[in-house]
Amino acid sequence: MDEHLEDDGQAEDLLRRALLDPEAAAAVALKVHGLALADELTVVFHGRRDLGTIQTYVANGGHGEGEKLGARDLLRVPVDLDLGETHTRAEAQEAYANQARTLRDALQAADTVLAIWAQPLEDVAESYVTLQRSVDLDLPIPAHRLMPIALVAPERHITVVPVVGARTLAEGLPPMGIACAQQDVAHVYPLPDDPESALEDFLVRASDHARHMADRLESQERSVQRFLEINGPDDWPAAG
Repeated sequence: MDEHLEDDGQAEDLLRRALLDPEAAAAVALKVHGLALADELTVVFHGRRDLGTIQTYVANGGHGEGEKLGARDLLRVPVDLDLGETHTRAEAQEAYANQARTLRDALQAADTVLAIWAQPLEDVAESYVTLQRSVDLDLPIPAHRLMPIALVAPERHITVVPVVGARTLAEGLPPMGIACAQQDVAHVYPLPDDPESALEDFLVRASDHARHMADRLESQERSVQRFLEINGPDDWPAAG
C-alpha cells in the first residue's frame, strides 16, 4: 500500500475514531503559540490500541475540541509519545508532560531557524521568498518533515523545510535539520548550520547535478543514434 495514502487514511480517521470508539482510541491536542513563521501550530497525539503507538500529527493554526480536521490538515510526524516505562497514572502524566514539552521545544527551535533562513534564501535565490503552509509538497524530501510549512523561492524552484529523524519523544529531543530541495536534487543540513554556506553548497550540488544530467542525456541520445546506425539503412546519417 502507498505509504502516503495510508497516512492520509489514518489522518482522516483520527478524530472520528477517537470519538466513536473512546475505549480503544483517544486524541489530545496541544497548541504551540508565538512562533516566528508558523504563528501557531496544533499538535495532535493519537493513541489507538490496534496501532500500538501514540502517533503524532501537526496542523497549521490553532484547533480546539470539536473541530474537524481532514487528511490534508494533518502532517504525520514520526516522533511519537512513549509511556511504556511508566507504572502509575501519575508517572504517565509526568512523562506525557515532559515529552509534549520536548516536541514543543523542537517545533519552536525549527521555526526559529527557518525564519533565520528566509533572508539568506532570498539573497542566494535573488528573488522573493514565500511561506507555504501545506501538508503536501510538489517534490520529494529526503527526510521526515517536522511541520507543515516551507520556505519557497519560486523563481529558482528551491524549497526549504525543517526535517526530523524518527524516534520516540522518550529519547529526548529528536535529531533535526533543514532540507533544501530543487526538483530531483535534495540535501539535509544540520539545524545549526550557517544558512548562507549551506545554500551556497546546495546551489553547487544542484549545478553539478544539472551538468551530470545533461551529460547523461547526451550520452543516451548518442547511444540511440549509434544503435540506429548499426541497425538501420546504410545511408543513415552518422552521429557527430
